[in-house]
Amino acid sequence: MDKELTSPMSAASANDRGAADLTVLHEAAKLIGHSGTPEIAITGTLRLMSQMLGLNRGRVLLPSTADGLLRIRYSYGLTEAERKRGLYSFEEGITGKVMQSGQQVVVQDVDQEPGFLFRAVDRATLPEGVVSYLAVPIMDGNLTVGVLAAHRLRMRPRAINADLVILRILATFIAQIIKINGLIDERTSHLREENQELKEALEQQQNNYGILGESAAVRDALLQITRVADTPVTVLLTGESGTGKERFSQILHLNSKRRDLPFLAINCAAIPEQLLESELFGHEKGAFTGATSSKHGKIELANGGTLFLDEIGDLNMELQSKLLRVLESQVIQRVGGIRDIPVDVRIVTATHKNLQEAVNRGTFRLDLFYRLNVFPIHLPPLRERTGDVRILARHFLLNANREYGRYTLFGKGVMERLESYNWPGNIRQLENVIKRAVLIALDGNITIGDIESILRQESVINSHLEAGQSALAQPSPLPPPESAATIVPVSSAGSIQSSARPYSWVREDEEQTLLEALQQTGGNKTRAAALLGMTARQFRYRLEKLSLTDSL
Repeated sequence: MDKELTSPMSAASANDRGAADLTVLHEAAKLIGHSGTPEIAITGTLRLMSQMLGLNRGRVLLPSTADGLLRIRYSYGLTEAERKRGLYSFEEGITGKVMQSGQQVVVQDVDQEPGFLFRAVDRATLPEGVVSYLAVPIMDGNLTVGVLAAHRLRMRPRAINADLVILRILATFIAQIIKINGLIDERTSHLREENQELKEALEQQQNNYGILGESAAVRDALLQITRVADTPVTVLLTGESGTGKERFSQILHLNSKRRDLPFLAINCAAIPEQLLESELFGHEKGAFTGATSSKHGKIELANGGTLFLDEIGDLNMELQSKLLRVLESQVIQRVGGIRDIPVDVRIVTATHKNLQEAVNRGTFRLDLFYRLNVFPIHLPPLRERTGDVRILARHFLLNANREYGRYTLFGKGVMERLESYNWPGNIRQLENVIKRAVLIALDGNITIGDIESILRQESVINSHLEAGQSALAQPSPLPPPESAATIVPVSSAGSIQSSARPYSWVREDEEQTLLEALQQTGGNKTRAAALLGMTARQFRYRLEKLSLTDSL
C-alpha cells in the first residue's frame, strides 16, 4: 500500500467541499432518524457517498451468523452477483484485515496492492486510471462489528484524508443503526416466537371452538361438549370458579341446532333471592310494588335457544321447584300470573359446589339433581391443563397491551414461574395477574420480581378468603372506605377503571406488605395499590390507619 496522498485545495473549493460534507452528514442523519428499516437508512447513506462525494460502489460488510464470514450486507452501485461474490474470512484481503485489526486501511492503487483480491468487483468493471480503495471499521465501543468501504478515483482534487473523516463519521452512524436494530431484534425475537406460537394456538382455536388451550384435559371436555351439543340431554358443567363454564356453555349452544336462536346467561349467586324469581320467570303488571308493566323473564326470552344458569347450587328450594317444573313440563308462570306459558328452551347449568353434598344436607332437591345431572362435564382447573398457562398468558398479555396502550414483554423466568403457580382462581385469576403485571412494569419488561410480588399478594388474599370469611362478617367500628378492593387498571389516558374484588379490613400485619409495595414501585402509591389489588383510596386509608404516612 502506498503512502497516503493529499491534493492541494483552494480556499473556495475547500469551502464547497465542506458544504458537501455537511450536506451528506445532515441527510444521513435524517435517514437514520426517519427510515423504517436499516436497509433504507444504510443504502441511502451509501447512495449519498456516491452521488455527492464520489465514493463509489460503497458497501457495508457484516459477519454472517451462519458461518462467521464477512458478507456484503448493504451496498450501492453493486450488482446482486457482485454482492454474492463479496465473501471474506477475517484473514482475507483488505476487508478481512480491517475487520481483524479494527484499523482503517487506504489502498492508493488497487492494481499495485497484492492484498487486494478483486473478488466482489472485477478490475474490468472499474474505471480506467488509478483507483483507490478506502475501508474503515464499524465500531461498537472497542468491538469491531463490520467494515465500511468504497472505491474512489485517486487523482481527484478532494483529499483522501477528507474522505476518511467522512467515512469514519458515517461508520459511527451505521454502527448506531446496526446496534439499535440488533437491540430491537433481540427484544422482539422471542416475542415473534411467542406470536408465532400464539398464532398457531389461535389457528388450533378454530378446532377448539374458541377455547385457547391444547392440553388433553381441555380436548376431553370439548369432545364431550360436541358429543351432546345436538341432543336434548341436560348438561351440568362442574368445576372450580374461573374455569370458563359460561364459555363452554356457549360452545354447546353454538354447536347445536339452536345456534341461530338466543343464548342467555344468568348467575344465580349474583342476584338477590327476592329479584331472582322475576329475572328467571318474569312478572305480570302489579305483581309487586314497582311492577308497573309486565316483564319477560330470562327463560321466556331464551325461548327456542339456550339458557345458561351459573351457580345453580345457590337457588333456594322454592325456585328449585319451579325450575324442576320447567324441565319436566316446558311451561312457566310469571310472578303474579296464573297462566301457563309454554317455552322451548334448553337449560344448561353449572356449579363449583358439590351438589351431591348439598342433597345430603337437604339444601338441594334430589329430583332436580337427577334432572340436571344427566350428562355432567367436568371442566379442568388451570393447574391440570399442562402447557395451557403459556398460551393463555401470552394471549392475556397481548390483550392487556392493547387495552392499556402499552408494549410490555415477559422477562426471563416469568413464564416458568407462571406455569409453576397453583392458580386457585384459574383462568380469571391468571388474566388479572397479567393485567396487574402490565400496569406495574415500569420499563416495558415484566420481571420475575414483579410476578413474585403479585403472586405473593394473591396467596395472602386467597388464604384470607378461605380462612377469614367469618372475620369479614364481624362488625367493625371503623369500616374501610369501600367494601371491596379493586384491581386498578390505569388506561393510557391515565384514567382508573375498577373491578370489584373481596378484601379484608385493615390488619396490623399489613404494614410490611404496604411498605414493600411502595419500595418496589419507587414510592408511587397508585402503582403500589394496583400491585396489591386495591384502589389508591384504600391504599392511602391503610397507610393512615397504620400511621405510616408520617414515615414516608
